[in-house]
Amino acid sequence: MPELVFNSFVTLLVVVDPVGLALIFAALTRGATEEYRRRMAIKGVGISAGILAGFTVAGGGLLGALGIGIPAFRIAGGALLFLLALEMVFARQSGIRSTTAREQAEASQREDISVFPLAIPLIAGPGALTAVLLFSGGGFYLPNVLVVLFVVAVVLLITLACLLLAARLVRLFGKTGGDILSRVLGVILAALAVQFIIEGLQTSLGLG
Repeated sequence: MPELVFNSFVTLLVVVDPVGLALIFAALTRGATEEYRRRMAIKGVGISAGILAGFTVAGGGLLGALGIGIPAFRIAGGALLFLLALEMVFARQSGIRSTTAREQAEASQREDISVFPLAIPLIAGPGALTAVLLFSGGGFYLPNVLVVLFVVAVVLLITLACLLLAARLVRLFGKTGGDILSRVLGVILAALAVQFIIEGLQTSLGLG
């Protein structure tokens, strides 16, 4: 159980990347009032909490309805997280975790950015959804589900704190500091992703 807590926390924290997210949030809300930033941050994190919690509890049932087994999802999810790790390490934007210039331009014209692009895809994106489903065992194991829900709450509280302190983090890290941090976290995520793929293959081939 301690291993599950640690691995799920590290994976979700790396995928969401609260510091990097705060730098993006600062750019999206440049020129906005402090009250607006606070409202968008709280609302965006709240929406993300609902999405991630729902996927943690019911994601496995959805996969079952589609005829997809957990081992297959481990392999596919591991591959997706590995692509995300490559994006972080090489600072490439593939759309898994980032928004395009067109999406950012659209967001800048919106009065409410809490749903798009903040909650989806920046916080509760494909990588985060994959992570919670993998660690919760598809929602079929209550202890795992409770652990993942706890981890989601902790990571989102950290994320909210970073969003509320976005302006200070921009001054502290700057773009270069943010890029360095993202690359280091990307290497860690790559190792975890490979482990997911190995476990999925072992289960599928009856080697586990």
